[in-house]
Amino acid sequence: MAQTGKGPLAGVRVVDLATVVMGPYAAQILGDLGADVVKIESPRDTVRAGTVCRTPGMTPLHLNVNRNKRSVALDLKDDEGRARALDLIGRADILVTNMRIGALRRLGLDYESLAEAHPALIYAHAQGFRPDSDRAGLAAYDETVQAASGLVDVAERSGDIGAPVVLPSIFADKVAALTIAYSVLAALVHQRATGQGQLVEVPMADTLLAFNLVEHLQGRTFEPPLGPTGFTLSMVKGHRARPTRDGLAMIVPYTPGNCRDLFAAAGRPDLAGHPLVSGDTLDMRRHGEEISRMIEAATPALTTAEWMEVCAKHNIPVAPVLRLEEAADDDYVRGGHLLDLAEHPTEGAYRQIGVPVGFSATPASVRRHAPRPGQHTAEVLAELARARDAS
Repeated sequence: MAQTGKGPLAGVRVVDLATVVMGPYAAQILGDLGADVVKIESPRDTVRAGTVCRTPGMTPLHLNVNRNKRSVALDLKDDEGRARALDLIGRADILVTNMRIGALRRLGLDYESLAEAHPALIYAHAQGFRPDSDRAGLAAYDETVQAASGLVDVAERSGDIGAPVVLPSIFADKVAALTIAYSVLAALVHQRATGQGQLVEVPMADTLLAFNLVEHLQGRTFEPPLGPTGFTLSMVKGHRARPTRDGLAMIVPYTPGNCRDLFAAAGRPDLAGHPLVSGDTLDMRRHGEEISRMIEAATPALTTAEWMEVCAKHNIPVAPVLRLEEAADDDYVRGGHLLDLAEHPTEGAYRQIGVPVGFSATPASVRRHAPRPGQHTAEVLAELARARDAS
């Protein structure tokens, strides 16, 4: 596996001083884009904890958020370990961390302590809540941030579950990771133009709230309000995958014409001629729940494959429900190399999630498998020594 990055961030140096998913995933994205990422390992990182692994510490989650990095094991509470961390940070363009601000200050690794000596450093700090708020010191996990952002409320109001639930995905962490990535890239443009670094704060709660309210602020966008919160299309009861003759498909007719074509294909002229689908799109949205029930009654008439053909012909949005265990065999996934087999030096064969972005001139790439704990400590410290000798 090639080691030298040729992506758009080739030559950019990143120190990953983060744990769990949010910070490491953001740093991995930078690594996929060609940056040289050095991960300062913590022996307590929960990403390495798990029973689904061939070697202790080499869990699926670790493999999926720590590729394209070199791992350096340092004890930050030890003077020598902290000094080496400071050397690494001093040579970096970007530092990504989600350590609590109190711990960073005790270690002398907060932005204020570093900025004077390293004015060009882009210091990306992510935590659950804004540092200037009364929640700044609270522990934050994906579930609590989903709740604080209104996402749990939306899921409960729009579903048929009857109780508030969290999305079964590490959603807040991954949205925050994407926000970290684009934010530090913006800061990198500024750094390249001026030579100046800066502090980039990414509070998870603020990030997910802003993300969630794009559509769900709805009527409360106006003052005084013109209606309730909650995006009409998403909040319709029964807004879900539809039963087909042999399975499930997400069939989403967005216009009255879509509905009429769908009902006709299902052999339901009674529904195709129904007054609710004879008007305009706005009128259709006013009766979303009733139309949803009509769609549910029609879709079992055809198989999933037949619906794929019908919907393609009539430009109706459709997708089969992809089961996770079937993803590797899906034609679309295979064609995009989104889940190829790879060979890890110590873990053997494993499914490697592909880079989802294409660049015509500076392609992103997977150059390094996720490292073992401290795998590159000697290599990276030797580079530091040579850099000190050369200066």
